[in-house]
Amino acid sequence: MTHLVEICTDTLKSVKKAIIGGAQRIELCSVLECGGITPSYGFTKKVTEFNKIKVNILIRPRPGNFVYSDEEFKIMCEDIKQFKQLDINGIVSGVLTKEGTVDIERTKLLVDLSKPLDFTFHRAFDNCKNINRAIDKVIKTGANTLLTSGGKANVNLSKDIIVKLNNEYGDKITIMPGGGVNLDNAAFFIQNGIKEIHLSAGNFEQDNYYYNNELAGMGHFILNGQIGYKYSDAKMIKNVCNL
Repeated sequence: MTHLVEICTDTLKSVKKAIIGGAQRIELCSVLECGGITPSYGFTKKVTEFNKIKVNILIRPRPGNFVYSDEEFKIMCEDIKQFKQLDINGIVSGVLTKEGTVDIERTKLLVDLSKPLDFTFHRAFDNCKNINRAIDKVIKTGANTLLTSGGKANVNLSKDIIVKLNNEYGDKITIMPGGGVNLDNAAFFIQNGIKEIHLSAGNFEQDNYYYNNELAGMGHFILNGQIGYKYSDAKMIKNVCNL
């Protein structure tokens, strides 16, 4: 295999499917519906016990923007310290300024605190005013990898931009497409020199095995009238791995 496949997961079931599908790494988080936030310590500890796949941990204390208060930043630092006690591969995080660019100082603190683990600067990058200027700042933080949708809502809108970033900066930082990655665009990226691919491989699975009080509005996700949740699809993962 000439490329690495990373699966973004927020459930134990998805982690197991990522392993079955042959993914080499997972990004572990919670609540993917909002783009993901920091997973629990207990969830992470259980996943690392599988010892069959590299685990990167998302450090994001809340949904929303990537400009954090002093208190929120302290939480991020404490979370990294705690997760480093487990057998993990890396940290996924990033901080922006109010002006819409990379907060080099704060992000570098997170990178240094994470060492010797790998560090991925996540899609906060795509929320920057000017990604061409922002990437130089990401590199200055010391991050190993940049997860990006090319500054657009999904990679289908920015395939050429991502390839251009890889061509210009790939010798300084690993460019990893993420956000709407599927079998077709993954093949395009690999054919154009991209070495790492990030996706959730989400597939809705109906769940009618347990009682759900629809009036309560809790404990279920509804799609086209069906109760269930999106889990990573092992077959889809295998197909991307085999490109």
